[in-house]
Amino acid sequence: MLDYHLHLWPHEESSVWFRLDQIADYCEAARANGVSELALTEHAYRFRDVRGAVGDFWTRQGHEPTSAAMAEYWAFHARNSLEEYVTLAQAAKDEGLPVKIGLEVDYYRGQMDEVAALLAPYPFDVLIGSVHWLGTWQFDDIDNEVHMREWSVRDVEASWRDYAAALDELCATRSVDVLAHPDLIKVAGYYVATPEPFWDAMAESAARADVSIECSSAGWKKPVGEAYPAEGFLDRLVAQGLTFTTASDAHGLERVGERAGDLAATLEARGVTQLASYRARTREMVELRA
Repeated sequence: MLDYHLHLWPHEESSVWFRLDQIADYCEAARANGVSELALTEHAYRFRDVRGAVGDFWTRQGHEPTSAAMAEYWAFHARNSLEEYVTLAQAAKDEGLPVKIGLEVDYYRGQMDEVAALLAPYPFDVLIGSVHWLGTWQFDDIDNEVHMREWSVRDVEASWRDYAAALDELCATRSVDVLAHPDLIKVAGYYVATPEPFWDAMAESAARADVSIECSSAGWKKPVGEAYPAEGFLDRLVAQGLTFTTASDAHGLERVGERAGDLAATLEARGVTQLASYRARTREMVELRA
């Protein structure tokens, strides 16, 4: 099994997070859960370098009720060095720990080329892509009252449509190798009456770009209460012939490799027997239960 979505910086503020012993602890927790390979995929918005590349994009969106909350979010998070992060991940590999150097690359409308240029010099094994905001609305920030209030005033179907369009653009840029939690728009539990057309569209976007799909246990911890992707969506992704990774989306040691067996069984029930591993951004297929 693989766990291709691990963060080194916890949600709470921390002045020290670049530590080899932390990664070693992650690897031991993974081994205990039957996971043999980890990808370190910290969020791109944690880094000053990324903010420098994309700028304060929320000021160019036109004012929304969520604009100030987005500005506060970036002021808090974008304060680390990408160079230091990659150096730490490389040191972990050099120590023989079973890790891949990765990054969770957030979607920036019309700016993915700039992000790709920033990341190109680094020795990444895998880049996973995600859509966490639409305009300045962080629809998945379920702990923020400003962002969650938007769910009660926005049209849910229009929100799903906007999300599918953003995911399509992210795929089309071919700037990432894996789609993280591809139906994240459901996170707060606001489902459309008929999600099938959106699943079809997103599956087709992923197939055109030939990205791998992350099957994540994180959704079981969210209000929606189901894995990513939903089973009906997963059926469509399998039918498209896409490859898969598995992930816990862990922000802390206690979540590493969580429900890995459940994810494996979900894939095996659909005839999936291999997972996508990455080295130097090249896909290599490995046995699911290796």
